[in-house]
Amino acid sequence: MTGALSHATVVAAFGRECLARLDSGELLRCQVRGRDLQAVCGDRVQLARSSADQGVVEAIGPRTNEFSRAVQFRRKVLAANLSQLVILIACEPSFSDELICRMLVVAEHAGLPAVLVLNKVDLVEQRAHALAMLTPFRGLGYPLVELAGKIDIEPLRPYLKGFRSLFTGQSGMGKSTLVKALVPDAEVRIREISAFLDAGKQSTTASKLYALSPGTEIIDSPGVAEFGLAGMDYLNIAAGFREFTPLRGACRFQNCRHLIEPGCALQEAAGRGAIHPRRFALYQRIVLAEEAAGGRR
Repeated sequence: MTGALSHATVVAAFGRECLARLDSGELLRCQVRGRDLQAVCGDRVQLARSSADQGVVEAIGPRTNEFSRAVQFRRKVLAANLSQLVILIACEPSFSDELICRMLVVAEHAGLPAVLVLNKVDLVEQRAHALAMLTPFRGLGYPLVELAGKIDIEPLRPYLKGFRSLFTGQSGMGKSTLVKALVPDAEVRIREISAFLDAGKQSTTASKLYALSPGTEIIDSPGVAEFGLAGMDYLNIAAGFREFTPLRGACRFQNCRHLIEPGCALQEAAGRGAIHPRRFALYQRIVLAEEAAGGRR
């Protein structure tokens, strides 16, 4: 009935428009009413149907969490109401361990468990180098799943079951191949969302939600080359490194930034290997980069 309010989940959004999936499974193209409302992938919304295949979003429900990054000094929310982050990396091309750290910082603040997925492990020589780069993340509680996405994605399925997982990572890691292998009737369902996004620039800059089975969903987000943490100071960034937690408050100075200050408990721990030196070096690099970027704003 036209005008009656219905509940739905946003499966793609761009600007003032979104594609919403009614609880019945029907897809509606919707306008978002009011300048104060901004719908993102994963939002629960209330909408009113305005025609057979269109509607208007009247309200957005409270978010349990959101995953965002800074883009050109502005915060961009990639998705909301998540239960897990999946960071995709590959044996080839090379990946940035700093980018992984930045994403994990945001995941920690959002209260999201994270899984690292190493793709293209059939490239045997490159695999050894990739695993060596991932050594600093061992023992931190982040599962590492190895697979060759073009051959067999089954090792990943148990880690997705029962979660709404946001897939993220650099471009070229094989994310599109994994998504198409995971999504039932992939071509049809991906075509539906791509048609809404007009298959142009929006298709590569918008997140898209797909249901794999009841209670299991994935959100495919755009590949990233950088991942800003605008608005986070050294305290926020340090809180996103979970191995720092036992040493919180142990430095000589209360306002220690863990850079060059004397009596820094984290520097001492990194020196003796209790904190992996590479992870600690990445923390310092991220803090300095974000402080420099803040000074330019």
